[in-house]
Amino acid sequence: MPLYLEQFPAGSAVRVKPYPVLQDFRHTWRFHNPLSDEMLRFAGRETSVTAVGFYHGGDVLYTLEGIPGTWHESCLELVE
Repeated sequence: MPLYLEQFPAGSAVRVKPYPVLQDFRHTWRFHNPLSDEMLRFAGRETSVTAVGFYHGGDVLYTLEGIPGTWHESCLELVE
Protein backbone atom coordinates (compact mmCIF):
# COMPACT_ATOMS: atom_id res chain seq x y z
CA MET A 1 0.00 0.00 0.00
CA PRO A 2 1.19 3.55 -0.65
CA LEU A 3 1.83 5.69 2.41
CA TYR A 4 -1.27 6.96 4.21
CA LEU A 5 -3.81 5.02 2.18
CA GLU A 6 -6.03 2.61 4.08
CA GLN A 7 -7.35 -0.64 2.65
CA PHE A 8 -10.50 -0.47 4.82
CA PRO A 9 -12.16 2.97 5.03
CA ALA A 10 -14.37 3.81 8.02
CA GLY A 11 -17.63 1.89 7.75
CA SER A 12 -16.04 -1.11 6.00
CA ALA A 13 -17.13 -4.58 7.10
CA VAL A 14 -14.05 -6.49 8.25
CA ARG A 15 -13.14 -9.73 9.94
CA VAL A 16 -10.31 -10.17 12.40
CA LYS A 17 -8.02 -12.80 10.93
CA PRO A 18 -7.87 -16.32 12.46
CA TYR A 19 -6.07 -16.99 15.74
CA PRO A 20 -2.95 -18.60 14.17
CA VAL A 21 -2.42 -15.49 12.00
CA LEU A 22 -2.77 -13.21 15.03
CA GLN A 23 -0.36 -15.36 17.04
CA ASP A 24 2.22 -15.22 14.25
CA PHE A 25 1.84 -11.44 14.01
CA ARG A 26 2.20 -11.10 17.76
CA HIS A 27 5.42 -13.11 17.83
CA THR A 28 7.06 -11.35 14.88
CA TRP A 29 5.91 -7.72 15.29
CA ARG A 30 8.44 -5.71 17.31
CA PHE A 31 7.17 -2.16 16.99
CA HIS A 32 4.18 -0.03 18.03
CA ASN A 33 0.73 -1.22 19.07
CA PRO A 34 1.39 -4.90 19.83
CA LEU A 35 -1.58 -7.26 20.10
CA SER A 36 -2.73 -7.97 23.65
CA ASP A 37 -4.04 -11.24 25.09
CA GLU A 38 -7.50 -9.69 25.13
CA MET A 39 -7.34 -8.84 21.43
CA LEU A 40 -6.51 -12.45 20.49
CA ARG A 41 -9.91 -13.52 21.84
CA PHE A 42 -11.56 -11.69 18.93
CA ALA A 43 -9.98 -13.85 16.22
CA GLY A 44 -12.48 -14.52 13.44
CA ARG A 45 -14.96 -11.89 14.67
CA GLU A 46 -16.79 -9.76 12.11
CA THR A 47 -17.31 -6.06 12.77
CA SER A 48 -16.93 -2.69 11.10
CA VAL A 49 -14.21 -0.06 11.05
CA THR A 50 -15.07 2.97 13.17
CA ALA A 51 -11.84 4.94 12.69
CA VAL A 52 -8.64 4.86 10.67
CA GLY A 53 -5.33 6.34 11.76
CA PHE A 54 -1.73 6.24 10.63
CA TYR A 55 1.42 5.66 12.61
CA HIS A 56 4.49 7.68 11.70
CA GLY A 57 5.82 6.12 8.51
CA GLY A 58 2.45 5.09 7.13
CA ASP A 59 1.39 2.00 9.11
CA VAL A 60 -2.41 1.91 8.98
CA LEU A 61 -4.17 1.41 12.32
CA TYR A 62 -7.86 0.72 12.87
CA THR A 63 -10.43 1.05 15.61
CA LEU A 64 -13.22 -1.52 15.37
CA GLU A 65 -16.82 -1.40 16.55
CA GLY A 66 -17.28 -3.41 19.74
CA ILE A 67 -13.73 -4.79 19.73
CA PRO A 68 -11.05 -3.29 21.96
CA GLY A 69 -7.58 -2.25 20.89
CA THR A 70 -5.84 -0.69 17.94
CA TRP A 71 -5.60 -3.07 15.00
CA HIS A 72 -2.99 -3.37 12.27
CA GLU A 73 -4.20 -3.72 8.70
CA SER A 74 -2.49 -7.11 8.31
CA CYS A 75 -4.67 -8.51 11.11
CA LEU A 76 -7.92 -7.75 9.24
CA GLU A 77 -9.66 -8.91 6.09
CA LEU A 78 -12.58 -7.59 4.11
CA VAL A 79 -15.98 -9.23 4.62
CA GLU A 80 -17.65 -9.64 1.26
